[in-house]
Amino acid sequence: MTTSITTFPNREPVLFAGIMATLILGSAFGFQLAGYPPCELCWWQRYPYMAIMAVSLLATAVKALPQKWVLVVLSLLFATDAGIAAFHFGVEQRWWEGLATCSSFVGMTDNINDALKAVMDAPLIRCDEIAWSLFGISMAGYNFLIATVMAVFCLGKARS
Repeated sequence: MTTSITTFPNREPVLFAGIMATLILGSAFGFQLAGYPPCELCWWQRYPYMAIMAVSLLATAVKALPQKWVLVVLSLLFATDAGIAAFHFGVEQRWWEGLATCSSFVGMTDNINDALKAVMDAPLIRCDEIAWSLFGISMAGYNFLIATVMAVFCLGKARS
């Protein structure tokens, strides 16, 4: 007999995708709080998850939306994230060059002096340096694997 937790992804794939995106994004911010500031490509990898959370929340709230097309959109968002993560992983492995803008994120302000101070005080976070890895795989590598699996999952659920 299967439990409800093991059947949940199949019963509620849109909500499951939103929960996964929330967990992944929460983990990314957790690493940031633990002292691993994100590089530019790390930030780029977070944006599709934010969109996935919004789409999932909207589709869960508005049941009239066709689940098949919502899952296709979610699959495309996960695939986009997987592409960004693959690019980042390649930069880390020095298979290709990264972005010229690969530095840490600085918040916006209206005061030019505050903005200049924030830029000058911000650490330069290079996209080609691996800040953390487990079993030789970086965060970008794990993100690629998870986003790819989720893209295939959502597309598979859209087709069924």
